[in-house]
Amino acid sequence: MSRSFFRTYGFLSAMLLAIVLGCVLGALWPGAACLAPLGTIFINLMFCIVVPLVFCSLSSSIACMKSPRRAGKIMGTTLLVFIVTGLIAAVIMLFAMRLYPPVLEPWADAAAGTVDAQASVAELLVNFFTVEDFAALLSRRAMLPLIVFSILIGFGINLSGGADCLTAKVLQDMTNCLLKVVSLISYYAPIAFFGFFASLVATYGAQITAAYGRAMLVYYPLCFVYVLVAFPLYAYLGGGREGVRVMRRHILRPAVTALGTCSSVATIPTNLEAAEDSGVPRDISDLVLPLGATMHMDGSCFSCVLKIAFLFGVFGIPFEGAGLIVKILLVAVFSSVAMSGIPGGGYIGEYIICTLFFPTQMAIAYPIAVTIGNLVDPPATMINSAGDYVVSFLVARFTEGKDWLERAQRGRQVQK
Repeated sequence: MSRSFFRTYGFLSAMLLAIVLGCVLGALWPGAACLAPLGTIFINLMFCIVVPLVFCSLSSSIACMKSPRRAGKIMGTTLLVFIVTGLIAAVIMLFAMRLYPPVLEPWADAAAGTVDAQASVAELLVNFFTVEDFAALLSRRAMLPLIVFSILIGFGINLSGGADCLTAKVLQDMTNCLLKVVSLISYYAPIAFFGFFASLVATYGAQITAAYGRAMLVYYPLCFVYVLVAFPLYAYLGGGREGVRVMRRHILRPAVTALGTCSSVATIPTNLEAAEDSGVPRDISDLVLPLGATMHMDGSCFSCVLKIAFLFGVFGIPFEGAGLIVKILLVAVFSSVAMSGIPGGGYIGEYIICTLFFPTQMAIAYPIAVTIGNLVDPPATMINSAGDYVVSFLVARFTEGKDWLERAQRGRQVQK
């Protein structure tokens, strides 16, 4: 029993221990910020592997489907689930902000900051989904355009022969090989997590005071309550009671990876492994999880509403009215879809928020929103990434039928 426990949880325990030790060191030694490169090495390695992994897994998944109709059904269900869960998260945070405002008195002396040149809505839409040339796709900063390109390539291969096409077989082999590389990189994870959390606590610990501390006092507990309540509910709707048990057995791996990397994209490989171990059909997980890394961000919906409420308090603007609430909900879902699945996300969400709600106060509002974004990044990413794994249960339920998990488990027993 002890050997089995060690094989199952030994590596995960090492990562958790590394996180705890990193937090302790960061709290005791302000100079621990110098350990940030330990985490950066791991993140960079993951980024290097994620771009080809997303392309190969997404393209091969669509290419090998029996019909484009199934691919369209899975994708449509996926997008609907993303929107609904994002709206639920935004509504929950709206209620929390009304009950417990993060800023009680307006800031009379908020420091102004510099703001880069703003892009028009049309330019933002173009940049979200396309790039100027093929070379620009080979970057983690172009994840949404890469996903669009991968989907198109997948449908092209599907129409040219599907799973029997040589290109489809090559992409499948590439996906399997890249996942093995991910396993090799993961052996370095405990050291990376130690350095990352030591630097995080040493850098931001002193800033969590006053109004920022009040905001974090709402955000952090609400995130963990959401994980404990909403995730089991989604798993139950997707797979019944057994779905909840399976989800609880496997969700810790993507959750810890997300906390350690603060990146939805870097968590894709771990999510794929967890989904496969849970019995989620491969063609579903290969679509849901890469798409979710950039388009399903319940934690970002939380932070979007928090930033808006925080800035309304800073500028002394009443946070009420049906029209305002509808606008906030729409912006929260849209900005969460627009954010890239990398640390910081390019601060696109902050641009959207400040441009729509505080166009004449951008120089003050933007640095405040960015600061909040940095402080809430770890738990937000955890909800974003672990939530991708959970909603794959819902997509499987609506595309495979309510007994999909039972069939998957029977298939595993037959293979054994």
